[in-house]
Amino acid sequence: MNKTIVKKPWGQEEILEINDRYMVKKLTMKEGHRCSLQYHQKKRETIYILQGQLRILTGQTQQDLIARGYGPHESITIEPRVLHRMEAVKDSVYLESSSPEIDDVVRVQDDYQRK
Repeated sequence: MNKTIVKKPWGQEEILEINDRYMVKKLTMKEGHRCSLQYHQKKRETIYILQGQLRILTGQTQQDLIARGYGPHESITIEPRVLHRMEAVKDSVYLESSSPEIDDVVRVQDDYQRK
């Protein structure tokens, strides 16, 4: 598979592999930016930080979100239906390994007015 690069308002994602069993993406997020507050119905994902520093928020509801900082060589696994958001404290590069449901995203909040 050829790598696919998808530009995002907060940086970019590079799809390294997608098949019927798993997906791997390399994401670059610019300092001061963040992705949507979102959850997935089926998708389970593991985030592994390569460089930079991310603040990752997780929780069952918006009222119980917990923020934790992650640096290089740290990881977190996010289960389906868990609200989450990645925020770049510094320019960051990270890997996302997940089940292959590429379009399984429900945005709850978005800084860029995406649906």
